[in-house]
Parts: sequence; C-alpha cells; structure tokens
Amino acid sequence: MNNFARRVFTPTELNRDVRVHLEAGFGLVDVEGEISNLARPASGHLYFSIKDQKTQIRCAMFRNRATLMNTRLSNGQQVRATARVSLYEPRGDYQLIVERIEAAGEGRLRQLYEQLKRQLSAEGLFDPSRKQALPVLPRRIGLITSASGAAVRDLLHVLQRRFPLAHIRLYPSAVQGQEAPGELQRALHLAIDDGFADVLIIGRGGGSLEDLWAFNDEALVRQVAACPLPIVSAVGHEVDFSLCDEAADVRAPTPSAAAEMVSPDQWVLQQRIGQLRARLQRDQSRRLDYIAQRLDHIRHRLQNAHPRQQLQQQYQRLAQLQARLQQQTDNRIRFSQHRFALAEQRLQHHDPAPRMMQARQHIQHLQSRLRDRSEYLLSQKQQNFAALIRSLHQLSPLAVLARGYALNTDAESGQVIQQHQAMKAGQEIRIIGRDYEAQATITTLTKKPDTPDAV
Repeated sequence: MNNFARRVFTPTELNRDVRVHLEAGFGLVDVEGEISNLARPASGHLYFSIKDQKTQIRCAMFRNRATLMNTRLSNGQQVRATARVSLYEPRGDYQLIVERIEAAGEGRLRQLYEQLKRQLSAEGLFDPSRKQALPVLPRRIGLITSASGAAVRDLLHVLQRRFPLAHIRLYPSAVQGQEAPGELQRALHLAIDDGFADVLIIGRGGGSLEDLWAFNDEALVRQVAACPLPIVSAVGHEVDFSLCDEAADVRAPTPSAAAEMVSPDQWVLQQRIGQLRARLQRDQSRRLDYIAQRLDHIRHRLQNAHPRQQLQQQYQRLAQLQARLQQQTDNRIRFSQHRFALAEQRLQHHDPAPRMMQARQHIQHLQSRLRDRSEYLLSQKQQNFAALIRSLHQLSPLAVLARGYALNTDAESGQVIQQHQAMKAGQEIRIIGRDYEAQATITTLTKKPDTPDAV
C-alpha cells in the first residue's frame, strides 16, 4: 500500500477532528483534584489546572458558568469538577471545559457545615436566650460518648478527681462513621427519658472534620438544642467546632474542660463549706449574744419595776443625801478651821516678841562682825608694824656694825666718810665699831683701781 495514498491532515483539520472525537467519546466527566495556576482575566472566564500528585489537566470555565458558581475558587483548593473533555485547537492543548464545580473532601464538608449553620442560626436554634445555666452542684452526670475512646477516660478521671461524690452514668454511642448520628440520637433520647442526670456531656476526642462530622448531623443538632436538660458539647480539641457546640447550652474546648465545667472542685467546696460553717457559727454567736443582751435588758427592767427595788433605790437615795450632808458639814468645819489658822498666822505675824528677838539676833550678829573685823584689822596692823621694824632694823647702821663692819667719820666734823675724795693723808678720823671706838691718823691713802666710784 502506498503510504502517500492516505489522507493528509492539516494541523487545523487534525485538531478539529480530535476535538470532535474527544467530546463525543467522553461526554461529561467528573474530575476531582487540587486547583493550581488560577487566572481571572477581565473577560470573566476562569482558567486553571486540576492536578493530583503526578499530573495536571488544563481547565477553562466560561463566564456564563462562572457567574452561577457558589464557591469562590482559590489555589490549593480541593474541588470536584463536572466538565467536557475537549481540545483547544489553536495550540492543540488538551483541556477540560468545566460546566460545574464544587468543593470536594473537607472543603465540601466545610461548605455543607456553613450552609447548615446559617440555616439553623436563621431559625434561632443557636439563640443565647435558649441556653440553660449549668447546675452549680450536680449530683448525677450523664456522659454520651464512646465507651472505648480516650474522651470517656478523660471525663471519668477529671470527674473523679474534682467531685467524687457525683454519680456518673455512661450512655455509650459510636462517635464516628455512618452509624454515629443515629446512635448519638438514640443515646441522647435515652439519657433524657432515663431521668437520671442533672446535666449531660456529649462529645468525643479530636479528629479531622470528617471524623467529627456526626456531630454536625442536622437531626442530632436539633435534638441537642431541644434537650430539656442542661447539656455541654465537647467535640474535638479547642480549635474544632461543630454544630452541636453551637446548639448546646455550653461549648467546652475539650472533654476534660467539659468535666471541669460541670463539676465543682471538691477542695474549693470544702473551703467554701468551711467558710459557711465559720460564718454560721459567727451568726449564731452574734444571735445568741443579742438574745442574751435582750434577756439581760428585760431582767433589768423587771428588777427595776419590783417594789423591793424601788425601796432599795429610795434607801440608796437617802444614803446619798446623808453622805452629801456629812460631806458638806465636814467641808464647813474644814473651812472654819482654815480661816482660824489664817487668823492665827496673821496674829503671830504682828507679835513684837519675834521682832525683838530678830533685832537682838541682828545686833549680836553685828557685834560679832565688828569684833571679827577689829581683830582682823589689828592683826593686819601688827603684821605691818613688824615688817616696818624689820625693814628699819635692816637699814640701821648698828645692824651693819653688828656684821663686823666699821663706820669712819671725820674726827673734827663728825661727818661720815663715804668716798675717798673726803679723805687725805694726815687727816684725823674716828673709827666706830659694834663694841669699840678708836681714833687714827691717815698716813697713806690708796684708791682701789677696780672699785667703782659709786661704791
């Protein structure tokens, strides 16, 4: 066979035929994957890729379909697209023409969650005015959860630790899977009809949105909202939210937190009981004191109203008057005695005998002073006289002569010779000693060279 006898396609013809075959052969298909390379041109069309771990497919969604879409697309979003398999002829690119698209997997569940939440919230199912307050001291607590999960162990551990006096009853139920919503409803219905519990806890441990989806079941949520008993919802961890949390009277972030919310702390209760006991004792003591004071007051009034008490009061009054009279009499006597003493003091003050005695004593004192002064002056004079005698004796020539000296005088004139100028050879002199007197003639006169003239 001649190969050149086969039909020769142009690229345009081939792409057109391939597109026709693809669209006719596949029709509408559902493709689930992750969005990437999302583009939003001004035309209003949407262009993106749907990919999995190994490959990706280019997609186009035209404006007339994009405007009808309730979900806003974003890169990384998990979606399920209903599309026609086609080919973009100008470039020969294989693509999907998307007719409808919606969130898939957890995204789909999140979308359903938000839709149901808006619906039930619009009905007033989550209105805070419908909420009931939890009992302060519950004696019986009902648990609606799995009998084998970690949540029931956490609940029992916390309740036993905080308030071991409470009675606990478990209403077991599946908390995950298709059977979970129905079992949870039956367990809740049983707990309500049982009439055992003062408060209920419904919940489970953490998990994905799919794991927790049973607690978003509309029938269960409505039953939780209509529960006549106070109910606490504890679904998942702190970041997890369910519609049961919205419908319950109280939402707890974890099962352990729910157990703490419904159970009082036994140690706090003991302290409170101790405080109340002390307060009651104080109140009783004050009341008894008041009653005792009141009785004393009434007894006192009765005693005052008794005739014997009246007579006793009159006796006391008479005794007081007598005491006052005696006191006034004593005061009068003391006053008179005081005046008499003052008069006696004044009379004694004007008596001449003491004044004469004082004058006599004064004269004696003056005489004594005069005698002492005279004796003192006489002694002073005597001492001065003796001193003068001694001075005069020291200046007397006799005293000088007594010491071995002699007095030279001129024999004719009798003048005392004091200097050598008054002496000359042949002169007659008279020498007077202590116990002698002699007369001599000067034969030789010699002046001592080392003797000053003044000596």
